[in-house]
Amino acid sequence: MRLEYFDMIDRVVSLDRAAGRIEALATVPMASPVFEGHFPGHPLVPGVLLTETMAQASGYLLLARASFSHMPFLMGVDKARFRSFVGPGAVLEVEASLEHDGSGYAVTKAAIRAEGKPLCNAELRFKTMPFPDGLDAPMRERAARIGLLDGAAA
Repeated sequence: MRLEYFDMIDRVVSLDRAAGRIEALATVPMASPVFEGHFPGHPLVPGVLLTETMAQASGYLLLARASFSHMPFLMGVDKARFRSFVGPGAVLEVEASLEHDGSGYAVTKAAIRAEGKPLCNAELRFKTMPFPDGLDAPMRERAARIGLLDGAAA
């Protein structure tokens, strides 16, 4: 996890394209410039970055299901709930499942746990559209780095 670069997912643990489900891991770094301001002397991962982590897991699910033909862009967050604080070193278990996909939009339900305890969850809405120029290759590189393109995550 590189918070300051919005590079949230470390590794895909499982992917079931047919069922529309993904599980991933993300380890919060021990140090990050984000913690200098949130909060000085009491570092916490901002809720917006936890939401982004759920959105990225959902996005990778949508990319895999569409075989990288369309890019998902987060358009809405509904029913978001935060149950606990997340600090440096936490290992986050991220999961997302597809609720709807069609007509250029997709909806997922996503959640984050640590040590089996729920931390947050949300319903996320995406607009799916052809890749903007120059974005396809970097997204494929990220997907390969986290194991989304491996046969094990098929």
